[in-house]
Amino acid sequence: EVQLVESGGGLVQAGGSLRLACAAPGFTFDEHSIGWFRQAPGKEREGVSCISSMDGRTYYADSVKGRFTISSDKAKNTIYLQMNSLKPEDTAVYYCAAAHLWACYKYYPDYEYYWGQGAQVTVSS
Repeated sequence: EVQLVESGGGLVQAGGSLRLACAAPGFTFDEHSIGWFRQAPGKEREGVSCISSMDGRTYYADSVKGRFTISSDKAKNTIYLQMNSLKPEDTAVYYCAAAHLWACYKYYPDYEYYWGQGAQVTVSS
């Protein structure tokens, strides 16, 4: 069974930065693309960013483009999400997930993702 372990997150003022990490001990990222999703209170889960296992291509939601950067460290089997210029509307629980590429940058409720445990990101105004 694939287990993803998230770290990072926290409370930051608007305009600040945070970095999330998603580690997968014993799992090879070559087999699945890894995506970051988020869910704010009362809202549906949405795709934020994705990195392709095939060619390393990256994808971003329009709302975070230019502010967030996804990257991978294969030696550490870890995927990162660097979040800069954070806004209050970025406040949510962030989840990393392993998936096929087509389900990596957009959330499909019926798809069987391998999820991390989630990390709270709170941006104060």
